[in-house]
Amino acid sequence: MDKHTLEQLRTQLQSEHNRILAELKTIATPNRAMAGEWDATYPKFETEEAGSHALPTGRQGDREEQEDEVEEYEERIGATSSLESQMLAITHALQRIEHGTYGTCKTCHNPIPLDRLHANPAAEYDIDHEPANQ
Repeated sequence: MDKHTLEQLRTQLQSEHNRILAELKTIATPNRAMAGEWDATYPKFETEEAGSHALPTGRQGDREEQEDEVEEYEERIGATSSLESQMLAITHALQRIEHGTYGTCKTCHNPIPLDRLHANPAAEYDIDHEPANQ
C-alpha cells in the first residue's frame, strides 16, 4: 500500500475515533479504574424535556418518568458497549499502522483488499478469514 493511501486511511480512522469519542461523552463517562472503558450515565429527565408529552403529576407520573429513565439507561449501556468495541478496533488499527502491519490479514498474512479497507479501515481480516462473530 502506498504512503498516500495509508495516510488517507489513518486520517479516516482518526476522524472516526474523534466522532465516537464525542458520542461517548454524551452518554457515558470514562471509567477511572479501567483505561479505555466507559460507564453509561444514568439519565435524569426533566419535565420540560417531555415537550408536548409532559408527564402527569403525582405518583403515576413519577413512575412513568422512572421507567423512561431506566429504559434510556439500558439503551445507553448497549450503545456504550458498541462504541467501546468500535473504539478498540480503531485503536488497534492505528497501532497496526504504527507497527507496519496494517492492511495485512491476521490469519493468512496476505494483504487485505483496499476496497475492504476503504469500507472498513479497522478491518483485521480479509473477507475469507473474517470471524463469524465480527
